[in-house]
Amino acid sequence: MYRLHEKYEAVIGLEIHIQLLTNSKAYSNDLNEYGDEPNSNISAITLAHPGVLPKVNEKQLQFAVLLGLACECDLREENQYARKNYFYADMPKGYQITQDETPICTNGFVRLKDADGKEKKVSLTRIHMEEDSGKSIHDQDPFNTLIDLNRAGTPLLEMVTEPDIRSSEEAYNFVTEVRKLVRYLEICDGNMEEGSMRCDANISVRERGAAKYGTKVEVKNMNSMRNVQRAIEYEIDRQIEAVENGEEIFHETRSFDAATGSTAGMRSKEDANDYRYFPEPDLLPIYLTQEKIDGVKEIMPPLPHELYNKYTNELKLSDYDAQILTDIKDVALYYEKMIALSSNYKVCANWLMGEVKGYLNEKGLHISEFPISAERLVGLIQLIEEGKVSNSIAGQKVFPALLENGNKTAAQIADEQGLVQEDDSDALMGYIKAAIEAYPEKAADYKGGKKGLLGLFMGEVMKRSGGKADPKKTNALLREELEK
Repeated sequence: MYRLHEKYEAVIGLEIHIQLLTNSKAYSNDLNEYGDEPNSNISAITLAHPGVLPKVNEKQLQFAVLLGLACECDLREENQYARKNYFYADMPKGYQITQDETPICTNGFVRLKDADGKEKKVSLTRIHMEEDSGKSIHDQDPFNTLIDLNRAGTPLLEMVTEPDIRSSEEAYNFVTEVRKLVRYLEICDGNMEEGSMRCDANISVRERGAAKYGTKVEVKNMNSMRNVQRAIEYEIDRQIEAVENGEEIFHETRSFDAATGSTAGMRSKEDANDYRYFPEPDLLPIYLTQEKIDGVKEIMPPLPHELYNKYTNELKLSDYDAQILTDIKDVALYYEKMIALSSNYKVCANWLMGEVKGYLNEKGLHISEFPISAERLVGLIQLIEEGKVSNSIAGQKVFPALLENGNKTAAQIADEQGLVQEDDSDALMGYIKAAIEAYPEKAADYKGGKKGLLGLFMGEVMKRSGGKADPKKTNALLREELEK
């Protein structure tokens, strides 16, 4: 069971592998598509036939620049490719095309909230371009491992952090922020369960205040953000217990078992073979010009931390509201359209997080499938602000009608259905007098001091007016009439 340790602290670095949403693979024209029939998206290049040559995917380069700019990295002008030599059964070439000494992005950082809710910047060592291996399937045949090479050659960006993370919660927050960022940039869908974003964690422990790091252990096989947190929690406890018992911690790679919540040793790092990196002879260096960087800057979308700061500092929304609004890019963009038309920022946020989110959750829809445009929803809010419909009428009658009538405005619907509030004093007095006459004893009790009965009469007036009576004006006239 994970627990806080006063004597020790964790030192954690993460490696995030980000599969890119390109149409083709990193170094061939093979289709880059998840979920297709096994071994259907392959060619002579993917299969590493003799004499075939790779070619660079320009979209991978563009996506690397996008992520680097978003993380405020230094971008390298001359980018060389390298071969990383090792054998996997699902990697036909016997090597991986990657970047070794010339990663396209260095330095930079990712913002997150620490355990105390304060902003923290986790520094990045590098982001580099490479390709994925294929997939070995062990659970479909009792005697054989099956190989699917559709994933082989899929474009990847690998993000490597400095050992700046100090808890499993911070690690969870880091992965959450990276997933949100790549989704905003539309370079990766961030679906860890499908393997399109994968995380390895390097974990060590040391006594608090110590300058020297402990022996780090790499943990793999974590297919969700929650499992990243669970694996780190288990490993921190395991290492602290080992230190307390005087046991040696080995520099090794361990796998995480989600069923048991534990890690197990896979292989020793000390015995690992040298990858024998050397420059990729079949690919010339790629030069990143300022013109190309400027071109990528032009397509850069608003970033989640920029919108969060805008909503909390300029619009004065709460931390909770800003977090909810910026969690999904399309929700944030819908909200941006709303506040371009209305200065009632909080009410716009309430409608988006309330009625709109409720409808989407009930129907299982994405915000892009929501049938009411931002302009039409703001029109409904303006009706409320102008006192033409009440909040209850807006939510119970106008909003559902907007969902069903894609071309009509809220004002048109309210007018056609007779929902516009009555503020004519003579008409309101008619409802008020009828309500008082219906409950003469309650009217006497009100005059006797039972002021809480006002709600009863307000309800009766609303019932008789079909909900169209202006609440503020009705309240004032009703009090005046009851106290005669």
